[in-house]
Amino acid sequence: MATEIFIVTQGALRLWHNSDGKDITLQFFFENQLVSSFESFYLGQPSGFSIESFEDTQVLLLSKAAFDQIQRKYPAIQPAITRFVCERFIAYRNIFFDQLQYSPVERYQQLAADDPEILTRVPLHLVASYLGMTPVSLSRIRTRLKK
Repeated sequence: MATEIFIVTQGALRLWHNSDGKDITLQFFFENQLVSSFESFYLGQPSGFSIESFEDTQVLLLSKAAFDQIQRKYPAIQPAITRFVCERFIAYRNIFFDQLQYSPVERYQQLAADDPEILTRVPLHLVASYLGMTPVSLSRIRTRLKK
């Protein structure tokens, strides 16, 4: 169960799920981003997701108790929290739709155009997991596009 929110101050993390022995990366997080299994954090239930670092990483920790206390003390932050959660939901929805709509080549090209930091910082096997393909397929796509 998620009992903390992490704020990345240095490094990189990924949120992932294991499905029948296959890692599926849902999102990457870099400096100044908030990370948690938010549905678990919010609902107080076990999470189906794991969070791990793939670079040397430093984070600040905010406990659920501290988060709840801040919300009670400063109710004016509630719209910002709601906006953040909605943006996160929309990002996940977009990832899901991209997997359905676009070919592997198109997904890679879109990632290169929209979020090149991932391609420079994240190991390629994790990029492949994020794009919904095998590392071999990703390697072939990259080779083909370089020509």
